[in-house]
Amino acid sequence: MLDRSPPKIRGQDGEGSVQVHQDPSMKIEGAKVFSIYGKGGIGKSTTSSNLSVAFSKLGKRVLQIGCDPKHDSTFTLTGHLQPTVIDILKEVDFHPEELRPEDFVTVGYNGVQCVEAGGPPAGTGCGGYVVGQTVKLLKQHHMLENTDVVIFDVLGDVVCGGFAAPLQHADRAVIVTANDFDSIYAMNRIIAAVQAKSKNYNVRLAGCIANRSRDTDEVDRFCDTVGFKRIAHMPDIDAIRRSRLKKKTLFEMPDEDDIVAARLEYIRLAETLWAGTEPLAPAPLPDRDIFELLGFD
Repeated sequence: MLDRSPPKIRGQDGEGSVQVHQDPSMKIEGAKVFSIYGKGGIGKSTTSSNLSVAFSKLGKRVLQIGCDPKHDSTFTLTGHLQPTVIDILKEVDFHPEELRPEDFVTVGYNGVQCVEAGGPPAGTGCGGYVVGQTVKLLKQHHMLENTDVVIFDVLGDVVCGGFAAPLQHADRAVIVTANDFDSIYAMNRIIAAVQAKSKNYNVRLAGCIANRSRDTDEVDRFCDTVGFKRIAHMPDIDAIRRSRLKKKTLFEMPDEDDIVAARLEYIRLAETLWAGTEPLAPAPLPDRDIFELLGFD
């Protein structure tokens, strides 16, 4: 049944922190776990889905978990919006034993398994609870035992305790950014959130992906300043927009030159992440210093 007791609060995840504490017994074991963060609208779901396929092309068994109430993380993998874990649990009055894996897991392109955690109704509840219930359900149904890679695609640049919850499960956090001020400003705040979580959990930063960007000069300047690293560059190509409209990943699109190049970059990124990245510990900048670094007179 649904646990309606108040969420457990943990105060050690950073100064002044009141974080939803995930059940330690629900730790994901045996798979490499990545959490994808970035400014809202930057292309995290597109990145996550194409990266999931890239891992699958390397022969890995992949599970992608969307952590957004819009539940649109996996629709390019499956071709449709699938119901959320929370919606499905409501239908059985929060009796997970009545569910089968096919009730909440959809197999997408090239065998990628897809789950939409969803989120609480607007203005109510906590995203951390939703993430916790999703992982618990997956473990109860043994869905994580035959998985090599888990990718959490996380809502926007929210750094509250709820939507930082995937960081409690992840080995590495990856930030999607662009070569502009707002995206880099959001990246700086996400770095601070991950650093706070890394004090008590195993998560570390892997690096950033410059997405939909012709150039990377501003991203690289920020990384050089704070001790971060760009690990991929996805150029601004119209094929990405068209793939979303067609409800497909880039790996299902025609073999145009720019599409083939983008696929190869996703494959290279998957190889890099699978091989293991050094744990980065950049020093986030104060807001004023971000303006000084990237602003123009």
